[in-house]
Amino acid sequence: MTACQKNKKAMENQPQNNIQIELSDDIAQGIYSNLAIIAHSTSEFVIDFVSLLPGTPKAKVKSRIVLTPEHAKRLMHALIDNIKKYESQFGEIRLQQPGFNTPPIVGPIGMA
Repeated sequence: MTACQKNKKAMENQPQNNIQIELSDDIAQGIYSNLAIIAHSTSEFVIDFVSLLPGTPKAKVKSRIVLTPEHAKRLMHALIDNIKKYESQFGEIRLQQPGFNTPPIVGPIGMA
């Protein structure tokens, strides 16, 4: 049996709701972000991931993700779940600056 035939057979045995996700090399490298700015309207949440370097007056948005409110809530729950799992394995994540205030949020954004 060829590799292609094995792959096809494996796909046939998978449940119908499985999703195959492709990760290209450039996306797999990731983008560093140390600040997220979140805005919302009635129909969407917008998360801008920013790389803010110390001593620089200007920061660049490295990536923008637009989500429906339902998907934003699902992301929140997924993050909470993963942080709990992380902390149970590696210990509590301590905030270095507990009183740190993030820059003001620009929002809510215009309605889509």
